[in-house]
Amino acid sequence: MTRRSTLWSLVVAVVLSLGMTACKDTKTLQENEALKAQVADLQKQNGEMGNNLETVTAARDALAQENEALKAQVRVLKPKSAKKKVASKKRRRS
Repeated sequence: MTRRSTLWSLVVAVVLSLGMTACKDTKTLQENEALKAQVADLQKQNGEMGNNLETVTAARDALAQENEALKAQVRVLKPKSAKKKVASKKRRRS
């Protein structure tokens, strides 16, 4: 009789552990699918950011070239000023 009850409790324990394992596997699969979706979204965002970075870099380079051209124009158009005489630092006594 004790052999049967021991065997019965062992069978019950195995059945319960299999049920718990299946439940954990289902949760793990659901979490895994959610993580896969998040990774896919992050990869998409990363690609978009890469494209934005290229666009911004190209715009920055164009603005830098335009800035240099404008500086060159300013240098050409700026009249060379005659040097003014520096006022004497001596005090005049009246």
